[in-house]
Amino acid sequence: MFDQTYGALLDPAGLYRVDEELLQDASLKGLNLLMAFTGFADAGHVVRQISSELLDLPSARPVAVFDADQLLDYRSRRPHLNFVEDHLQDYAPPRLALYALEDPLGTPFLFLAGFEPDLQWERFARAVVGLVEQLDVNLVTWVHSIPMPVPHTRPVGVTVHGNRPELIEGISVWRPTVEFPAAIGHVLELKLIGAGRNVAGYVIHVPHYVADAEYPQAAVAGMEYLGAAANLMLPTDRLREVGRDVARQIAEQVEASEDVQQVVRNLEERYDQHSENTVRRSLLADENDELPSAESLGAAVEAYLAQELFSHEEDGAPDAGPDAEDGTAGRGKQPGTGSGA
Repeated sequence: MFDQTYGALLDPAGLYRVDEELLQDASLKGLNLLMAFTGFADAGHVVRQISSELLDLPSARPVAVFDADQLLDYRSRRPHLNFVEDHLQDYAPPRLALYALEDPLGTPFLFLAGFEPDLQWERFARAVVGLVEQLDVNLVTWVHSIPMPVPHTRPVGVTVHGNRPELIEGISVWRPTVEFPAAIGHVLELKLIGAGRNVAGYVIHVPHYVADAEYPQAAVAGMEYLGAAANLMLPTDRLREVGRDVARQIAEQVEASEDVQQVVRNLEERYDQHSENTVRRSLLADENDELPSAESLGAAVEAYLAQELFSHEEDGAPDAGPDAEDGTAGRGKQPGTGSGA
């Protein structure tokens, strides 16, 4: 009897406050939910980069905000601020919230993001399951990253888990049996599956020698996996641009050291041997392993470019023409390409 009531002594709704109007909005029912929590591994700062990109979307609106004072051990993860000459500034309270967003094509989705709770995991999990049920979420996908002995010269790998075989088969490049310390995302996955919800989790593999720095290539891969699973076109243009600079810096450092070159060659050989007989499914394939037609791909690209143009016009960007000083005014961004997998 005790096992059945454990973690149920306090009302989970006491952990958060909601925007009642948004919570009751019929347009938010039945959407897909993405989740990303900082604090667990986060090799290559993948979660931090993905969260930053998505929360920069102009459509982001908080549906529910969790009480950090109940969930966070401030002394183990002290917030940062700046001392500037003679005063303090830039204190940002830790934040964990559920947001309603739209991708650049206008497709709505939900995003649960912020710090991983230090405390009250069972109560927090019941709170999340309750919100998922109240919003009748269609699919929950979440992402985190770990350091792996893989080379930066090969496609970013991933391990997928959950209860949606069509999102797992042909994608995972590493399928181990291993015991490890859990993150809150793992607990939520188990609780959500137990509640009859569809869940897929993505573990992004980051080369161990760049795990402590920002590795945008891995963040792009994470965005692409989440987007493919949830039928979203997530913004990756800025990350791709930064990733090209990071790739050049890594190449220069490798070129400067024979020892590092040998390490990378050894990792490449191991990676190639492991991948030799592995067939990986395209992220563009649907649940029947069929690729979309050229017409549907073209329609998606046209819709994306139209949305970008509309956004520029709303921001008051001038059209390219005789008055444009640098020849780039009014030019829309090109959509990202490639699977990143």
